[in-house]
Amino acid sequence: MAEEQPKQRRSGSDRNQRFGDKKNDSKRDWRGRGHHRTDSEESSARSDRRERWDRKPRQHRAERGEQEERGTGRGEFRGQRGERRGQRSKDQFGRNRRDQEARIRQRGDQRSANREDRGRSPDIDPDVTGKELNKVVLKQISGMDDRNRSWVSKHLVMAGRLLATDPELAFEHALAASRRGGRHAVVREAVGLTAYAAGHYHDALREFRTYRRISGDQSHLPLMAASEAALGRPEKAIELAESIEAEKLEVEQKVDMAIIISGVYADMKEYEKAKTVLELPQLNLGRAYSFSPRLFRAYGEALTDLGQLDEAQTWFNQATVADAALGTGDFAPPEIIDLGEDLEEEEPKPRVKDVLDPATTEQQGNQDTAAEQAPATDGE
Repeated sequence: MAEEQPKQRRSGSDRNQRFGDKKNDSKRDWRGRGHHRTDSEESSARSDRRERWDRKPRQHRAERGEQEERGTGRGEFRGQRGERRGQRSKDQFGRNRRDQEARIRQRGDQRSANREDRGRSPDIDPDVTGKELNKVVLKQISGMDDRNRSWVSKHLVMAGRLLATDPELAFEHALAASRRGGRHAVVREAVGLTAYAAGHYHDALREFRTYRRISGDQSHLPLMAASEAALGRPEKAIELAESIEAEKLEVEQKVDMAIIISGVYADMKEYEKAKTVLELPQLNLGRAYSFSPRLFRAYGEALTDLGQLDEAQTWFNQATVADAALGTGDFAPPEIIDLGEDLEEEEPKPRVKDVLDPATTEQQGNQDTAAEQAPATDGE
């Protein structure tokens, strides 16, 4: 047998040649374990360690801000130690909440309910109890404590009551409700609806997006598209109408979206697209849905922009017929308002002695007295 040759250990240069110099080892000053540093290198290392130890630890940004406010002097801090300690204890146990919330509030939170220049909450009508809300809304806010639930429910009732007559005041009531119930979807929905009615389209967009994120409901996409168009962003409105979420809307919501996008195209002077987007299966002269009157009128306006006046008048007339059939518009029943007046008290029923003559009444009384005083017979 041939004698086995002892394996030779490869050097570092051989390994680099075999596997490739991936770390660019040739440019580094490699030193073995037995290398001893010179006196100059040792002194340089000592000075580096000394600089690292002398370096002050990094302070948090909030700590630096507090230090700048209270002063860097040691004597100044000691002179105010008692006052500072009392301030800390108050913050710890929930006192001086206004200053504490001002520090914690995020700079990026631009909700109208959290702005520093906001006014006080509007007054609530004395007859409002909060129980006027429907059961669905009451169930959504049932997890709040009694005090906050009462506050939120009353302001929501006021927002719904004033939405048609005074949308700005309704918006203020919805904002007041969101200060304590901003984590509930129904509250953010109320803020969005009142903001849209009052013309605050930036606030409406923000609240509708928050409502979508909390609840997953896409039903307010038409109002979001209308808000984008009102803010001068028609491309965003069209993009929302063509989104995947818009395809999942209910029929009435799709009709509302088509009406809004038709107006967007009309503002862009694209009248043919404004007419085409309204040609839905529900655009039928022989049928009247709850949304048919406004759909017929929107289609008539699109035809008017195209100069087709006779056909447009046909759709306007049919919108009036649909209103009469559905009892909407000018044919809606009048709203009955209770003015709170006290009903007249019912007159007491007349008695027999008040109707008969006094002489007849006296004679009848004498006969009754004589009958009571007569002796009883055997047959009785």
